[in-house]
Amino acid sequence: MLGRFKKQESEAPATHHGLTGPRVPRHSGAWAMMRKRLEAEPGLRILDIGYTSPTNINYLTGLGHSLFMADLVHEACAGQWLTGELDEDEKPVWNVDGFLKQTLNFAGRLFDVVLLWTSLDYLPEPLVKPVVGYLYASMNPGGQVLALFHTRTQGEETVHCRFHVTPGNDIDMQLSEAFPIQRSFTNRSIERLFAGWSGHKQFLAKDALSEVIMTR
Repeated sequence: MLGRFKKQESEAPATHHGLTGPRVPRHSGAWAMMRKRLEAEPGLRILDIGYTSPTNINYLTGLGHSLFMADLVHEACAGQWLTGELDEDEKPVWNVDGFLKQTLNFAGRLFDVVLLWTSLDYLPEPLVKPVVGYLYASMNPGGQVLALFHTRTQGEETVHCRFHVTPGNDIDMQLSEAFPIQRSFTNRSIERLFAGWSGHKQFLAKDALSEVIMTR
């Protein structure tokens, strides 16, 4: 798997907005669990984070769900949400409220499932906690977030990918825009980030990704 990613990474332009290269299957315990809920409960409202995936659209709407999409990492890294000012620590000031209202504005709709994938690993630091807080406020009680977190910040497995769902227990990974990873997460830091949520379940993985399902 890693060799295929490495080859494509060298060929993909850094500014490309979209998807490049082959899809690489990866077993996902979190997706296997989430898929069972999606198959058993039609009519859910789902938010899928990332570049538009026709595969995800067709599969999830085919199960009878309403699907909405938001490409948070691309929007955050485009640079338009920097105010041009510095805070007291000489760090850039972000228009956090403007970012949230434009990228996650769904006219008051509440979601049952959010497929967040690895987005939090690539968001600028000032946006991470506000995004999690906004998602909490935008979900129905019992709603769930499927998130993946890198356990290290170096190595080939830290490349930015889009995730495509499948009817089985795998998710397909495909290279997307070459955004640099911003951070890695430990189990403890994930728990702190989602403090106040009613529960979470972590899934063991053999690669550098940790899988979590958080419950609102």
